[in-house]
Amino acid sequence: MITRRQTLVLIGAGASVALLPQVRGARAATGPTLRIGWQKFGVVALAKSTGALEKRFAEKGVTIEWNEFTSGPPLLEAVGAGALDFGISGDVPPLFAQAAGGDLLYVGAYKGPAAFHGLLVHKDAPFWKIEDLEGKKVGYKRGSSAHNFAVKALRKAGLAVSDITEIDLSPPDAAAAFKNGSIDAWAIWDPFFAVAETDPQTRVLTTSEGILDNWGYFLGNGAFTAKNPELIADVIDELSKVGKAAQADLDGTVKSLSEITGVPAAITRVTLTRSQADLGKVSLVPPEALAYQQALADDFHSLGIVPKKLNVSDIVWHPKAS
Repeated sequence: MITRRQTLVLIGAGASVALLPQVRGARAATGPTLRIGWQKFGVVALAKSTGALEKRFAEKGVTIEWNEFTSGPPLLEAVGAGALDFGISGDVPPLFAQAAGGDLLYVGAYKGPAAFHGLLVHKDAPFWKIEDLEGKKVGYKRGSSAHNFAVKALRKAGLAVSDITEIDLSPPDAAAAFKNGSIDAWAIWDPFFAVAETDPQTRVLTTSEGILDNWGYFLGNGAFTAKNPELIADVIDELSKVGKAAQADLDGTVKSLSEITGVPAAITRVTLTRSQADLGKVSLVPPEALAYQQALADDFHSLGIVPKKLNVSDIVWHPKAS
């Protein structure tokens, strides 16, 4: 079972920065300050650890300020409110942020591993197929990518969210609830998923492979992006370079990410070698990612999860050609 220590390591400082008033907003005198919201996975975490963005913008006087979060919803709330300038998220949080009227833009995208999410049950639980979860307590963070995974996994089995008892829990709270048996199943993403699945008392009912595409997004505050378009374009370009370099040196990347997250190297390697994993798949928002996101927005609106109909392309950033 995922231990309390491992959970706390993954949380890091996230709990201390998840509330908007605690995100610092100071500006450097020599140039703009880029306030980044990050989570402990992927190219943004690697860029932070290597100082890649600081090096890229040193001559331009740009200050980089890092703020850690454990999930996308509060991170994007901060971006939309102007308390952060740039952040990374899974597929669902941007929908809620747009529906809430947040001032934010999709400025980039990345393609995650096919099995980035897992639906976990206890080893001895009488659940052998997804259909067995009907009427059971399933935990995940509402409004996160795990929410989308849960919806689509249930649908594949002919069930709807209304057929289960939905328990809205952050990753650390869900880990504790799963351990003590307060929930019957847990839908979660890497690296929490990879840590939990190593426990001999945990069984993987299904992964997200074959159930959904794992698109994730980079989002910028609208006002900041309009004022600093070249800076945002350079950030996406640098993250792409970081990702490609990391993919070319998986042994080194395993070591680096393990040090960042506190997750053992062997488990970190699992997350980096899942089917279709490629840290270099970072770009501006491609047509296929936009189409995926619009279909997700329509789906979640039809289910009554997202409160209003959204036109995702309204908040997709298109940098002007130089």
